[in-house]
Amino acid sequence: MDLFERISEDIKKAMLARDSQRLEALRGVKKEFLEAKTAKGSDGNLSDEKAVQILAKMIKQRKESAEIYVGQNRQELADTELAQAAVIEEYMPKQLSDEELSEKLREIIARVGATSAKEMGKVMGVASKELAGKAEGRAISAKVKELLG
Repeated sequence: MDLFERISEDIKKAMLARDSQRLEALRGVKKEFLEAKTAKGSDGNLSDEKAVQILAKMIKQRKESAEIYVGQNRQELADTELAQAAVIEEYMPKQLSDEELSEKLREIIARVGATSAKEMGKVMGVASKELAGKAEGRAISAKVKELLG
């Protein structure tokens, strides 16, 4: 079962359970998936890789919104955003640990042949594609700087 089908099934379960928080988050995900499937230039299919990119973007948006709400002393809205982010995170692939990330990045650096921080762009290009959904972009960037620096 691909992510789109899983989300659709879980929407039904959330409706039956009357879990409004979960239902709202999953409906938002399904909306984004449908928009991606019907976007101009799309073939009408949604690969799991593209779906994971969409989920990562949505999680990032929810967390940024929560930070803004906290800064404005709107904790109830921040809590809602964080709860939705937690629901969406359930559908993401397992995140790499710090050691696993370092190991993968060392392999990529060796494959690309990067030796200095000047070649960080080459490494980031490959790492971003291969590790999409498995690690945050900021974490990848920081680790690459550390390994090349």
